[in-house]
Amino acid sequence: MDFELDNAPARDAVPPIDFRAQLNDEQFAAVTAEPGPLLVLAGAGSGKTRTLTYRVAYLLSQGVKPSEILLLTFTNKAAKEMLHRVQELTGVEPGRFWGGTFHSIGHRALRIYGESLNLPRNFTILDADESESLLKQVVESEDKLFFKDKTNPRPGPLFSVISLARNTQLGFADTVDKNFQQYKEIKQVFAPFAAAYAKKKREQNVVDYDDLLEYWLALLRDVPEVATYFAHRFRHILVDEYQDTNTIQSQIIDRLGAHHRIMAVGDDAQCIYSWRGANFENIMTFPDRHPGTVIHRIETNYRSTPQILALANGVLLAQPKGRHFEKELRAHRGHANKPYVMQAMDDREQAEFILKRIRSLTEDEGVSPNEIAILYRSHFLALEVQLALSKAGMAYQITSGVKFFERQHVRDLVALITFVYNPANASAWSRIAILLPKIGEKGAVKIYEAALDHARLMKKDFIDALATDDVKSKVPKDAKEEWNSFCASLAEVADYMRNDKPAKAVEIAIDGWYGDYLRGAFADYIDRLDELKAMVGFAQRYDNMQDLLAQIVLLNGETSDRQVDADAEAIKLTTVHQAKGLEYDVVFLIGLADGQFPGRRSIEAGDVEEERRLFYVAVTRARNELYLCYPRVATRAGPGGMLLSPSRFLTEIDQNLYEPLKIKRSYGW
Repeated sequence: MDFELDNAPARDAVPPIDFRAQLNDEQFAAVTAEPGPLLVLAGAGSGKTRTLTYRVAYLLSQGVKPSEILLLTFTNKAAKEMLHRVQELTGVEPGRFWGGTFHSIGHRALRIYGESLNLPRNFTILDADESESLLKQVVESEDKLFFKDKTNPRPGPLFSVISLARNTQLGFADTVDKNFQQYKEIKQVFAPFAAAYAKKKREQNVVDYDDLLEYWLALLRDVPEVATYFAHRFRHILVDEYQDTNTIQSQIIDRLGAHHRIMAVGDDAQCIYSWRGANFENIMTFPDRHPGTVIHRIETNYRSTPQILALANGVLLAQPKGRHFEKELRAHRGHANKPYVMQAMDDREQAEFILKRIRSLTEDEGVSPNEIAILYRSHFLALEVQLALSKAGMAYQITSGVKFFERQHVRDLVALITFVYNPANASAWSRIAILLPKIGEKGAVKIYEAALDHARLMKKDFIDALATDDVKSKVPKDAKEEWNSFCASLAEVADYMRNDKPAKAVEIAIDGWYGDYLRGAFADYIDRLDELKAMVGFAQRYDNMQDLLAQIVLLNGETSDRQVDADAEAIKLTTVHQAKGLEYDVVFLIGLADGQFPGRRSIEAGDVEEERRLFYVAVTRARNELYLCYPRVATRAGPGGMLLSPSRFLTEIDQNLYEPLKIKRSYGW
């Protein structure tokens, strides 16, 4: 077996660095710690990246070769930035390190040693589309009727289930029960499909993204000489964002670091990606798996005011005892105002308050729109804020996706109700018709023209004509089974439109054929369903479908036409998940009510701890001002609304940590 050799000099000439002067006490202690298992708990805004960078520089200054250091990150950008900074400090070029994402390092290892697992060196890597296409072929060869049931997952969602199970090593049935309950009635099919997919990849000498980790772990577990080589070569392993590691990644680190010279840097209070496979237990049990672990806490925060950090510490204090590492953020900055808690009557009043406060911040106080962020747990919670900003002509950017009315499933729903209201709208027809199996744009036109001719000939309503045998004869064989439910759903929506019940028409559209389609089309079906249900609340404002559709088109036109240049000043809207690692002068956290944040499903499952950590991440994004907002009434729940309670994350912290804001009905405060 051939091994790579490092022919670099035994010691690089590293210029002297005054580590003591350039680091605070906590950072210095971690950077200069003796080799061994080190768990660095780096609180929000405490200089985690700086600590990792200087650790690499310190090891080099102690005579460690670059080739003996392995730096594992979650993005190639993070690795490049750290190693570029190391080069600025030490002069050592990034190419002399093994540094990058788990997947990129796994790929590098497999190119060299994959033949030990009978993986030829000329294997190719499937991209996401290719992986889904191959899986589709395999499933159709195993069960030719599987994809004909529209409630079954399409290839994309099917791949998501299999991928999550592989990365968590939880098992397919348990993965479905925990994360994809819409597929629980067919959970027995995932294991055989995954096995057939794995076999086909072997036959074609290809690997997918997840294989890069699975095969790398297999190398370390099943090929002793390779495991010994890597353990000997990488005398020091540094891991960024350790709390985000999944089960396979944690096992890879443990096997690479059999010598226990691992520095794991992270924050258990910011573990918020279990839905992506992150395993909270990895960081909590690190000291158990690596005896003699020394824990370093970096708790000096350079971002936020003392008052914001006091509230953040209050969030941490509410965590269950024994299920987290004790820590307390300390401010480096001076005192300012407490965070504000604002209760609004409903989502619209919440949006109006935010709009007025933003105007004051930007026009009177000189705050840049770029430094203002509106954060939320789920996309649907931001609908009213988007509408308010659009009407006011305020530029905004959604950094965690597209604007509400531009989201794929929302556009589908709008197209469906638009077509039912106005069957002459051939564009709306085409958008929904092509969602049926084997119907493309040309097929949609052919069916449309047949229905139009039949409706004229028989003097029928167009929607009724769709259900006739003459029109159905133009429908492709694969779509015929769905056609009846499709037509029935359109007819039911039409009935409520005729009776001027737009909200009920929207609700029926969601519950009918399109809801079944949604279940199979998207792995995050439940989240998307919640977003569509927000449309029901929006529709309740209108007495007829004409006004509702006109308003949607006008609003969508306003937001679409006002494209914001990437460098232009704009308010940022984003989910809390996407805001992790970012910071803003002013943060508005909206929808902070039980059932919204924490979400209803977390409450029903009796597990809100990750949601609490998400709340902690949200409040620690703010530098100067923090507004915690919630509506008293959920307008999307029905004509009378549903009373909401403030989030338990608010009620469980000391009321002295925030300042309540009272809204006058004129939106003064």
